[in-house]
Amino acid sequence: MKKLFLGAAVAISSLTFAQQFGIKAGMNVSSLSKDASLSDQKSKIGFNAGVFMNAPLGSNFSIQPELLYTQYGAKGNFTAPVITSGGIVNQEFSSSTHFDYIALPVMFQYNATPAFYLEAGPEFGLSVSAKDKVKNETTGETVAESDNYKDNINGFNLGLGIGAGYYFTPKVGLTARYVAGLTDVAKNRPSGSDAIRNNTFQVGLAYKF
Repeated sequence: MKKLFLGAAVAISSLTFAQQFGIKAGMNVSSLSKDASLSDQKSKIGFNAGVFMNAPLGSNFSIQPELLYTQYGAKGNFTAPVITSGGIVNQEFSSSTHFDYIALPVMFQYNATPAFYLEAGPEFGLSVSAKDKVKNETTGETVAESDNYKDNINGFNLGLGIGAGYYFTPKVGLTARYVAGLTDVAKNRPSGSDAIRNNTFQVGLAYKF
């Protein structure tokens, strides 16, 4: 029994010793699942930044929890009738949606080589802010700009991430990840309407201490 406890203590101390901490930052290319109100939906550029811990689970596997500030959302265009001096005419509008989250991804990594890994895992997010801006592209006028309405959206966001990374040196690496949203961004979705979810592609740099 003493040998068993001694072996467990050695294993735990080895795992603790092998843990690595780091920082990461990069670019988000985000979109929302199809919104019927937009005739032409586009991706929005944002950023992500935060810290991570990497701990081995075996010779080729590790787990990497992260704490990130990350920006999601989307852009889009639509046409709407406007009353002008010449009568009612259709004009072009652009819409920009900004969702900011504090995210906790938990990635399970397979280390194919000492420098290259594949990863997959869940991402849990808490809403920090939600803002919209609508601009009349015909006149150049901003016609609507919301304050923070995060209390009106789902405060919890769940996604599934899959990605890869390559470390050029033992400390500096390039990361890439796609996160597919699993939860509706709306808190109270009207019955019969389709859910709208966050999706994003992330690319950036990581540095291990």
